[in-house]
Amino acid sequence: MAEKIKNSTFQIRLPLFLGLAVALGVLLGATIFRPSASNPEGTARGYLKFREILSYIDREYVDTVNTEELSEYAIAQMLEKLDPHSSYIPAKELSLAKSYLESDFDGIGVEFNIFRDTLYVIAPMSGGPSEQVGIQAGDKIIKVDNESMTGGNLTTEKVFAKLRGPRNSKVTLTILRRGEKKPIAFNVTRRKIPSVSVDVGYMVDDQTGYIKVSRFSNGTYDEFKQKLTGLKKQGMKRLVLDLRDNPGGYLDHATRMADEFISGTKKLVYTDGKGSKYDADYYARARGDFESGDLVVLVNEGSASASEILAGALQDHDRALIVGRRSFGKGLVQVPISLSDGGELRLTISRYYTPSGRSIQKPYSPETSDDYENELEERYKHGEFFSQDSIKFNDSLKYKTDKGRLVYGGGGIMPDVFVPRDTMEYTNLLVELYRKNVLREYALTYYRDHKKELEKMPLPQFKSTFTVTDAMVQSMLKDASLAGVKVDSKELQRSNRVIKNNLKAFVARSIYQADGFYPVLNELDADFQKALNSFGQARQISLGK
Repeated sequence: MAEKIKNSTFQIRLPLFLGLAVALGVLLGATIFRPSASNPEGTARGYLKFREILSYIDREYVDTVNTEELSEYAIAQMLEKLDPHSSYIPAKELSLAKSYLESDFDGIGVEFNIFRDTLYVIAPMSGGPSEQVGIQAGDKIIKVDNESMTGGNLTTEKVFAKLRGPRNSKVTLTILRRGEKKPIAFNVTRRKIPSVSVDVGYMVDDQTGYIKVSRFSNGTYDEFKQKLTGLKKQGMKRLVLDLRDNPGGYLDHATRMADEFISGTKKLVYTDGKGSKYDADYYARARGDFESGDLVVLVNEGSASASEILAGALQDHDRALIVGRRSFGKGLVQVPISLSDGGELRLTISRYYTPSGRSIQKPYSPETSDDYENELEERYKHGEFFSQDSIKFNDSLKYKTDKGRLVYGGGGIMPDVFVPRDTMEYTNLLVELYRKNVLREYALTYYRDHKKELEKMPLPQFKSTFTVTDAMVQSMLKDASLAGVKVDSKELQRSNRVIKNNLKAFVARSIYQADGFYPVLNELDADFQKALNSFGQARQISLGK
């Protein structure tokens, strides 16, 4: 009887709560405040408590405060109590956040680098607005619309914000160019710029193709399909699909790609959430273009989300051999919810599972969020990057593939063939050369100074005849010293081969764009070489042996 009285009391109060919510407008959602069906009284009390405290701060606090910023801070802190991937994106940051997954954006069409607090043009995109007005590789952009683009506060986000903009809008770039005494001003009209997510596709030999997918944006499947078709026309019989350091993106592009490899109507992935609203099963549907050729997939600790879904489906159905190191373990599904102020809430609503039933998501706890953020560092400390024996599996999380191979759940996709990270040649010197962009900047300068002779070389000739000399390395090291890099002779000796190889790769990048970049790097790529040596094993698992 007491329970009935309590419920009746709340039913009397509920219209008052809702009336206040409607009158005060939207605070935490895209529509008017609506209590949870499972906990209406608690939700209403929390809403009113937040509104009351914020009102007191606005009216009574000793100093003037920005209540909107306080609200955004409170929302961010609240979401941290949920899971590592639910997030709130303010309206002012949403455009940049979305642009990463868009296959096209409006801008000036340059690839850039920040080196010594200066903005350098790596290359104008072919046919883009910057190339058309005469901007060249190696130009320094010192001003955008009279705003300085140099100094310690220069960030990638700031560059994006200034160079991208509405289609047909104009921007004035002030350029410093080698050989010119005075800065040059260029007026550039922003246009639609294609953004590539499938970095490269080429033939390694007369039967082996290689495709590198860097993320799953809204143009990824079409880019992949084009590369796959082109390689098949060149006689491809087997494929290395590189998903290393691919952070994921759109699910449907990953499943459509999986469908190109998996025959029939097999399940590719499924989701499980609260109740059944967000539960879904995804299946192969169409006849794919590469359902029978040998397939090896490269993953590492940077492969996450959609890339793990693709790798997990191929592994569970014994369609591919997975080579590399355990993937990141991001298997929480977020739904974007548009908010009334133009911002967006990305709320976790379910979990991803591979066809065999493995949860892709690694363990997490809201109380120990720092542990989750530092999990990759802990893997490194425990030796997981270097020895497969350091990886401990939970026997309660055993699963089997279609043909009976044992695989484990518990977070991420564990490869069939483990490849330890190669550290013999990777030193602090090499890390600093990467971090301060010295290698890339030197290669760009070298390309610009030798452009005429380099551009006469076809790629096969460049690969076989171009050599990075000791004199080039010493010249690069002078630039490194000016950039504040300490050069240790022992570290230089250990890293010399990799330094030369990467200088060659970056020069190739300048000449041939994406298709010249990866072939050169792969000459010293341990994961890649292991993949090439694993095709026999890939054939065995596809045959059930």
